[in-house]
Amino acid sequence: MIRSQRAVRHTDDEPTEQFPAVEPGAPPRERAPAPSILEQMGGIAGVVYSSIPVAVFIPVNILAGLQVALIAALGAGGLIAVVRLVRRDALQPAISGLIAVGVCAFLANRTGEARDFYLPGLIYSGVLCLAFLGSAAVRWPLAGVVWHAINGDGHGWRRDRRLLRAYTLASLLWAVVFGARLVVQGWLYRVDEADWLGVARLLMGYPLFGVALLVTFWAVRRARRPSPEPGGA
Repeated sequence: MIRSQRAVRHTDDEPTEQFPAVEPGAPPRERAPAPSILEQMGGIAGVVYSSIPVAVFIPVNILAGLQVALIAALGAGGLIAVVRLVRRDALQPAISGLIAVGVCAFLANRTGEARDFYLPGLIYSGVLCLAFLGSAAVRWPLAGVVWHAINGDGHGWRRDRRLLRAYTLASLLWAVVFGARLVVQGWLYRVDEADWLGVARLLMGYPLFGVALLVTFWAVRRARRPSPEPGGA
């Protein structure tokens, strides 16, 4: 008796499952770490780029007037987006900066007053001042939350009393910085000194932020030092 066998063939129409080859004994693949907030913002360069349109508006408004300054600020924001697109950098910082300057330009153009270009920044300073104060009050200091979010860390630092105290003091310092911006620039806004308001915006921007960052670094670094043992030399 002759036994017939049919050859089994796989056609292109039949679905086939493919699995990546895994060597025996190989460790499981780990997921790539999620990008930190600073990486999502494009790094330090992205933070700086997002403030360029406002920095362009201030001197142009003083020298050439509101309409030219609005065009220059929007043009600077668009140029930054094109440069980052050509360099294949993250577009989120440029787009965020362009949207922000667009809102400022819309308000100033609608009212015809240059001081309204700075109104969103004043509101932003007030919100951040309250946020830093509130976070310190509920023992979730925003300075620590932001710092560890930027570096992609967790919230284990809250179990360290010295770190918690350092971040609380840093948060209170940041509240003072934003509160000072709100008081000084708010007064200039009220008396309609748009040119001096722009100058104050520049002087109370990165210089004050730099001082607050240095004090924050110092406080946190000091808190991370090991405590001296009792009776030690």
